[in-house]
Formats: sequence, C-alpha cells, structure tokens
Amino acid sequence: MNLMPYTENSLKRFLLLFKFVPFFIYVMWASETMSQTKPIVAFETTMGGFSVQLEPKKAPETVKNFLKYAREGLYDGTIFHRVINKFMIQGGGFDTDMKERETFDPILNEADIALANKRGTISMARTSDPHSATSQFFVNVVYNKFLDHTDKSPQGWGYTAFGRVIDGMNVVGRISRVTTGSIGPYSDVPTTPVIIKKVSITSE
Repeated sequence: MNLMPYTENSLKRFLLLFKFVPFFIYVMWASETMSQTKPIVAFETTMGGFSVQLEPKKAPETVKNFLKYAREGLYDGTIFHRVINKFMIQGGGFDTDMKERETFDPILNEADIALANKRGTISMARTSDPHSATSQFFVNVVYNKFLDHTDKSPQGWGYTAFGRVIDGMNVVGRISRVTTGSIGPYSDVPTTPVIIKKVSITSE
C-alpha cells in the first residue's frame, strides 16, 4: 500500500489540530467534573455544627430546592421541632415560637431515584401526600428502611434522601437524645429549643 507524503499545508493543519487536543481534553474533563460536583452545606446549631454533602445526581430537584432555601437564609433561625431518639431529627419549618415559616411551592418526590434512608442521610419531610415536600427536612440517626421507596402508591413512595452527613454526626446524635415534650398540637418538641443558627453553602 502506497502512502502519500504529507504536503506542507496538510502537515500544518495536522499540527494545529494536535496543538488543541490537550485543550479539548481539558474541556471534557472540566465538564465532567462540574457535572459530578456535590455541594456541601454546613449547619450551625446551638448544640454544635455538622456538615452535609448533597447528591444532585440522585435527587436533582430536591437538591435544587434545598439550596434555594439555604441561599435565601430561610433556614436561619429555625429549630429542630421534632426529635425522636433512635429515629430522626426534623427541622427547617418553624421559628423558636413554633410559628411556621412561609415556603416555596411543593416539589415532586424523587425517592424512587434517591438514596436509601440510611444512618446519617438527610431527607425531605412531607405530609401524607408524596409530592408535598417544601422546606422541612430530617436527618436519619438509624437506617430507617421503611422510609425507602418501594412503589408509586401513596403508601410506597417513601421519603427522598438527598445527601449524607460527612462531619459532625456526633452532634446529630446529641440532638436526637435531648428531652422532648409537647407544645400545643406538636409532640416530640425539644424542651430547650435546638436552634439552627445558620445554614451555609460551603462548596458548590
């Protein structure tokens, strides 16, 4: 087989193309890296701090919703209003006087594609309507398998777990063991308020 030698122009074109190969590789690498970014959110509470890494690939709309509340400071000054030892700690919806915060529109349930509700995961709280989650969330202190998605019936939809505690799980544990009581129609309310002083997005 005869191979035609490169002409001067074709050689220049080849060398020019070769010159940009590293750039194209970098762009592809950067795009892939950005698509895999997992935001980290820091919680500062009256009992200490903990950090959560979110999983946008597992629950994209849920993560987007949570970050919206965090960016606008709507979690700052709320409390963990429902705390049950060996189960979970729930917050993000009430002020210290048990006045409910205003919320954005509810989001669709993503439990069918999300994480399992294992110990240390953060999940969206909701009513009996599977697609009613707004601002309230909870952190699982044990593996609550019964909260995982099983089917798309009202009873089987489950609760969307969209991130994991990566630092400060001991703080979550301490919060889960506080003394609780009832305030009006609400039960399992800490007798000494556990205040979420600030929620900050530390990495995005």
